Amino acid sequence: MNKKISLGLAISLMAIASAVTFILTSFFSLQSYNKKVVDVNEKSKKYNSLQHIDSFVRDNYYGDIDEKELNNGILKGYVSGLGDEFSEFLSEEEYKDEQTSDAGEVIGLGLFLAEDDSGYIRIDKVLDDSPAAEAQLQAGDVITSVSGVDVVATGFDEAMEAINGSEGTNVELVVRHNGIDTSYSFTRRSIELVTVTGTLVDGYIGYIRIDSFKQNTPEQFVDVLQRMISNGAEALIFDVRDNNGGIMDALQDCLDPLLPEGVIATAEYKDGHTETVIYSDDSKIDLPAVVLVNKNTSSEAELFAVSLRDYSNTKLVGTKTKGKGVMQSVTEFENGGAVKLTVAEISNEVSGSFNGSGITPEVQLENDSPDYDAQYYKAIDTINTMLSE
Repeated sequence: MNKKISLGLAISLMAIASAVTFILTSFFSLQSYNKKVVDVNEKSKKYNSLQHIDSFVRDNYYGDIDEKELNNGILKGYVSGLGDEFSEFLSEEEYKDEQTSDAGEVIGLGLFLAEDDSGYIRIDKVLDDSPAAEAQLQAGDVITSVSGVDVVATGFDEAMEAINGSEGTNVELVVRHNGIDTSYSFTRRSIELVTVTGTLVDGYIGYIRIDSFKQNTPEQFVDVLQRMISNGAEALIFDVRDNNGGIMDALQDCLDPLLPEGVIATAEYKDGHTETVIYSDDSKIDLPAVVLVNKNTSSEAELFAVSLRDYSNTKLVGTKTKGKGVMQSVTEFENGGAVKLTVAEISNEVSGSFNGSGITPEVQLENDSPDYDAQYYKAIDTINTMLSE
């Protein structure tokens, strides 16, 4: 039997439904409004505090204000306030240096430098095919003067700043070798970084050292890998100790020839969505391998190690890694600077996230002596055991 409702009851029900809809809409709108008000108030407090200190400094600071440096300092302070060691604001000059470094290049003389106990600047390493190498400077030499100014007199930081400069510019150095001072005139230039080196150990183990993952790393890596295999390598040792990562695309291109087809790693973003960051095709070099790691193995280098362990016949040797399993993006600003911001957490499809926890190798061993690389020789022993099984 059909039941009918009166027109009055229908109108009443519609009114009640409209009222409920209005109340719910008002409730959620009020929540959204209150949140926005809180956000506005918080932002207002920040800007008011900044305006207050700006007025105070301009009224009382006894000195000249460099507006560009001041602005960079404000932006650096904001990003620093996040408390994230991997996020930072880069000035225009710093951003250019970052771009050059990511490309696998450095601008300068080809020197790795440190402060010497004497107060002068000690040369720790000289890059091949660099102005310093052409002048036959050596590790252990000491720089005593930069552009006619004594290093001790000017201070280490200022002297280092004077050594650095843009491509095509000149710098004068006095370098002390075996107690004898010699003057040099250099022109700074772009120098390609060699991030991958390799050698054949005992005629059948390919040892490949990866210092970082730059834009030019994959080409170097593939060249060295193919050379090791063509020279008779039956197993591989990858050394990523002290490798602090680099570029994710470069890592993928290095892993691709070593792993089976499929998704290797993903990134999870703030809004919960995930993206594939490492994918391998169906070509694979199937050789026993060891990856050497230590506490300074970080980021992409950690992902390199754990991916090989999880998807191929590979063991890790060394000490627990750093545990930097987050990814940064770089956004350029109108002032020429850029913000490097942590935007996602990385997960390996088998082992999951290693962020904060690091990766513990199967064979754990410290290097106790600076004169004997126990981890390296343990890697060789481990390879020989794998080959004999």
